[in-house]
Formats: sequence, structure tokens, C-alpha cells
Amino acid sequence: MPQLNKLRTALPGGLGGNTAPLSSARLRTALTVFFALDGFLFAGWVVRIPAIKHQTGASAATLGLALLGVSAGAVITMTLTGRLCRRYGSHAVTVACGVLLSLSIALPARTHSALSLGLVLLVFGAAYGGMNVAMNSAAVDLVAALRRPVMPSFHAAFSLGGMLGAGLGGLVAGGLSPSVHLSLLTGIGLLVTALAGPVLLRHPAPVTPERADAPATRSAQRLSGRARRVVLLFGLIALCTAYGEGALADWGALHLEQDLHARPGVAAAGYSLFALAMTAGRLSGTALLERLGQTRILVAGGATAAAGMLLGSLAPTPWLALLGFAVTGIGLANIFPVAVGRAGELAGPGGVAAASTLGYGGMLLGPPAIGFLADWFSLPVALTTVAVLAGAAAALGYGARRAAQT
Repeated sequence: MPQLNKLRTALPGGLGGNTAPLSSARLRTALTVFFALDGFLFAGWVVRIPAIKHQTGASAATLGLALLGVSAGAVITMTLTGRLCRRYGSHAVTVACGVLLSLSIALPARTHSALSLGLVLLVFGAAYGGMNVAMNSAAVDLVAALRRPVMPSFHAAFSLGGMLGAGLGGLVAGGLSPSVHLSLLTGIGLLVTALAGPVLLRHPAPVTPERADAPATRSAQRLSGRARRVVLLFGLIALCTAYGEGALADWGALHLEQDLHARPGVAAAGYSLFALAMTAGRLSGTALLERLGQTRILVAGGATAAAGMLLGSLAPTPWLALLGFAVTGIGLANIFPVAVGRAGELAGPGGVAAASTLGYGGMLLGPPAIGFLADWFSLPVALTTVAVLAGAAAALGYGARRAAQT
């Protein structure tokens, strides 16, 4: 009976009836929609980068500098969003960032120079980074109230949204200009936000009895000591995971085509297969976490990804490399959600912001690091660093076993 009472009061709806489960279901659905929308809009922008490059007349170098606007805007905003979530609530910040992200995605198609592109991408990156922190913070609160490790399901929605956005973008790229396509994405984003946003705004973030009973002073003391170090540890785990994702996104196809002489179609399938495997791994993540626990997921996932990437980078044939990419995707799938979720459990929105910023930094670090190492050694050798960092994530996950016990 005490457990039942806790579950009834964990979410808005009072002590009686079944309004709490109804609220939790609506909140989970709305948050899932926002995760999918985030991936959908970002992928829709990414597939139009070549057309935007032609439109602005940017060289490869100047385009690269302009694209740093996304990264800079995201990193700067991620460090501030935790404070905004504590002040205004993660639900309100999620909705606000959803509106801003939807509006800002139309801006790159209206630029005609690399400088103006970089400036509008600062706004787009700020909305993207803020939305990632806010919706992950909201998800952490809901996971705690549900008492089920459902965080991977939200990240699976992000991956599915990204696949849908990339697929749709590929279909319409030949028939629609970037301006029309990205404007349509603005309309879709605003419509989805208008439908899902009121659910978040009507329901405050759930508060579990444990969090409600914890004094603020005690929480501040935890964050100044051990918890702060543990949050940093989980942020490093997120960085190791995101490094691999960024590296495979930018260099996987080139490795297949240049080093293994795969046909262009086969080479293009490399990252798609990796993303599909990651999505499948995240869809099964809740069941795996309930059965194995966080520490085993981190250790087994990191070890699996390390083995897969060694195969993917050193295999003598394209098909073995593709198998390695798929195994890598399965291994990495649930490490980032677990790391960000655990950081949020320990330190709230500030923990999510710290872990997300480090993770995003890993995604930024991966592609240029691989490029430098490929120049110094070779691309296959450079890609083995993904395996090294995946192994490091496993070791760090084992080192954090006391903090990550479920």
C-alpha cells in the first residue's frame, strides 16, 4: 500500500482516482513527441546543407566556419538552460525552445553569405541546445516519478524523428527549394508544438516524495562535493559516446568508399545502418535496464561498441565493416541516455546541462580529431579511436557503479 500511495501522488492528480496514471501517460506521450520533433527538425536542416552551401557561394572552409554557429549556439545555451529550467520549469522551457527551433530552421534558406548563415545558425543552435537540455530535464523528472528506466525510449524517439526527417528531406530535395522545404518544416514544427505543448504547460514537472522531502541546503551540499564529481564522470561517459556518433556520421561513408572501395550506395548505407541499430537498441533499452541495471548497460554497451568499431575500422571488406558499424550502434545506443539521465537524477537540470554539454562537445571533437589523425596515420587507424573511447566509457561506467546502481 505505501508503494501504491507513492505512485498515486508522484504526479499531479491528487490522492484518489486514476488521474495520476493518466497524467503520466499524457506527459510521456508529449515528451516523446518533442524528442521526435527535435530529431526531425535537425535532420531536415542537415540534408539541405549542400543546397545552402551552393546558395551562399561558400567554400568548404567558410561553410565549416559557418556551421560552427550551430555548435557555438548550442554549447552556450546548454550552460544557461539549466538555470532557466530551475526558474521557469523544464516544461515551459521545452515548449519555448520548440517554438524557437521551429521558427529558426527557416532562416538559413534566406541567407546569401557565409557570414549571415553563421549568424542565423547561432540562433538555430541556441534553440537546439536549449531544447535538448530542457526536454531531457523533463524526462528525468518523469522517469523518477514513473520508477521505470524509460529514458532510452525518449532517445529512440529522437533517433526515429531524425531518420524520418532525413528520409523526407531526401525525397523532397529534388523537387523543393531549401526555402520552401525549411518553411514547411517551420509549419510542421509549430503545429506539433501547438498540439503537444499545452500538455506540458498544464502539468508541472512531477516531484517524487524523495525529492520533495530533500531540503535545498542538503542538495546544495551534495552538488558541491561528491555529486558534482559524479556528474562530471557521467558527462565524460556521454562525451565518449557522442564522439563515436559524430565520427561515424562524418567519416563512415568515406572509409567504406575510399579504403574498402565500396560502391557509393553501399557507402551511404553505413551511417544509416549505424543509426538504425542505435534506434533498435534504444527501443529495447527500458527492458534491458530493468533486467541488467545501469552499470551493466554501461559496461556491456561500451565493450560491445569497442569490439564493433574495431571490426568496422579494420575489416578487410565493406560487408564486415557494415556489420561492425551495426554492432557499434547497438553498443552505444543506451550509454548516452543512461549517462544524461543519471546526471539529472543527481543534480537536476544543472546536471543534465553539464552532461549534455560534455556530450555535445564529444560530437564536435570527433570529426576534426578523426581528420587530423587520418592525415597523420590513416583513416582506419583514426577510426579505432572510437573503439578506444567506447572502451573508456565502459571503464568509467564500471568506476561509477556505486553511483549508477539501480
